[in-house]
Amino acid sequence: MNSGAGGGGGGGCAGAAAPSRGGSPGGDGFAPSALGTREHWDAVYERELQTFQEYGDTGEIWFGEESMNRLIRWMQKREIPLDASVLDIGTGNGVFLAKFGFSNITGIDYSPSAIQLSGSIIEKEGLSNIKLKVEDFLHLSTELSGFHICVDKGTFDAISLNPDSAIEKRKQYVKSLSRVLNVKGFFLITSCNWTKEELLNEFSEGFELFEELPTPTFSFGGRSGNSVTALVFQKT
Repeated sequence: MNSGAGGGGGGGCAGAAAPSRGGSPGGDGFAPSALGTREHWDAVYERELQTFQEYGDTGEIWFGEESMNRLIRWMQKREIPLDASVLDIGTGNGVFLAKFGFSNITGIDYSPSAIQLSGSIIEKEGLSNIKLKVEDFLHLSTELSGFHICVDKGTFDAISLNPDSAIEKRKQYVKSLSRVLNVKGFFLITSCNWTKEELLNEFSEGFELFEELPTPTFSFGGRSGNSVTALVFQKT
């Protein structure tokens, strides 16, 4: 439910405007949305898969191509080994890491159509360094563990909008992340729904902020801010 999810017009939140903070039943200010449901993403990727099969169009990139380049620049700056084990959480149609030479990538998504789309794109691009699995990150199989890097571009956002027990699902997400990521491993998250301070609170148990990545700023009504938050956490 991630990297190419649903068409973002080249740089936004895949057509998913930041949610209203009008006060949700969960009390955390997020209004529930269909964007947080499996049914929505199944429908999205069924359409994208059909489009790819008919026209070869791989779909839009959630947060835009710059969001991927931002993560790549950080990994290169930190001299992350190309054979480091990387988990792309909610891979969508995302195959971006493979194009930069990373050779031990696992992409998961709970939508079978998303994984089928990713597989088709991988075959078209001639890439062989990505393992794809239909996997619900909130209900992991025992196979996933031992990753050096975990990447999330929008999956945590979508979970936060789930109409059914979003707060509990967010807590389970953190537990799953702690399980699959090695100690001292890095978690790179890009979000259009959460501020830096909010994400620090969400991932306060077992993780510490390693670095904040620069993102585009905007000004409105005499105030400035960031439309996207990109943080790197390290597992303690």
